[in-house]
Amino acid sequence: MTWRYRRDNLTVGKLTPSLRFISAHNFEVKMERDSTGTAEKIEPASPLRKHINEDTCAADSHNVSSRDGPCGTTDVAKARWTLLRQVLRQKQMESPEVKQVSVRRFATFDLFSRKRLLTQDPGDTSDEQWVEYRSVYFPEYSALLRDNLGPLRVNEVLNSFDNTGNVCVWPSEEVMAHYCLQKRHMFKGAVCELGGGMTCLAGLMVAICADVKEVLLSDGNEKSIQNVRGLVERNRQAGKFGSIHVSARVMRWDCESDISGLEGHFDIVMCADCLFLDQYRGCLVDAIRRLLQPNGMALVFAPLRGETLRLFCQLAQQAGLYVSQHQQYDAQVMDVHLKMLREGKEVYDENIHYPLLITLTKGPQPVSHTQ
Repeated sequence: MTWRYRRDNLTVGKLTPSLRFISAHNFEVKMERDSTGTAEKIEPASPLRKHINEDTCAADSHNVSSRDGPCGTTDVAKARWTLLRQVLRQKQMESPEVKQVSVRRFATFDLFSRKRLLTQDPGDTSDEQWVEYRSVYFPEYSALLRDNLGPLRVNEVLNSFDNTGNVCVWPSEEVMAHYCLQKRHMFKGAVCELGGGMTCLAGLMVAICADVKEVLLSDGNEKSIQNVRGLVERNRQAGKFGSIHVSARVMRWDCESDISGLEGHFDIVMCADCLFLDQYRGCLVDAIRRLLQPNGMALVFAPLRGETLRLFCQLAQQAGLYVSQHQQYDAQVMDVHLKMLREGKEVYDENIHYPLLITLTKGPQPVSHTQ
């Protein structure tokens, strides 16, 4: 039995019953592909901050391979398995090799500030922590997200549909949320985010900033949607949504009943970094095509990840959709991207870190998204 779990690459074989749970803060994984689109890399998770990350905030980054650092392939592989064993046993990492592998690389485009909120109930002893994500460039807009979600049990990973972005906000989602704020006047009617993981940050931002009637936040994983429903309720209580109808539901792209009831319903469908799973790529294209209204548009943010983005665009064209790819779509994101290419080559890999914008429509696209 092999477990392949998105977010920071890990392949675990033949897990024993004694491995009862993995702390969501201590260990997250993601399948990533190198420039050939075939090789898998392995990297343990750790909390996020800024571009080069060794602090205590929970968030995101990617990409450690055997070429990073002085140790050879054998030593790196040994260190990774040592790290896995120590994490599962909740031990501290001590050896230099393990510490090297544990450092997560590129973390964020610095588009949102993150502020931990103090609980209003002194008697609350739960592990849940709430944080405020506030736009750096549009500071009038912020969303409340839940941080520490407790242990992620192995049986949930093995039995759940694409147990993806737990628990953090990943760069593509961060960029998409920022883009939604930047282009908030283009949103109208009904909007749906697909594969939004534990936060659906971009969809939340649309509900907070745009003049829309309805926002549906979705993911294929039940645990993710349980959390998103809590986020929706907390932000609603904080008065973030006004009169907009915001809801969350499980939506699998390969499930006919999930898609058919909403066919042709949405003016805009969007998703971030959802293209790398080969078995679901075609289902995602079909879901987008069916969910969109005749004049609707899909916004897809994703890095190249070898051939995965190209294959997605190819499938979309074969499905009759008009496809447009944009590399320069936001000045702030491009500035960080260019800076990292110049100064951060040891931690930044354009192939897996820089999300391109793909727009999909059922007819010719009249609107330019470049800057």
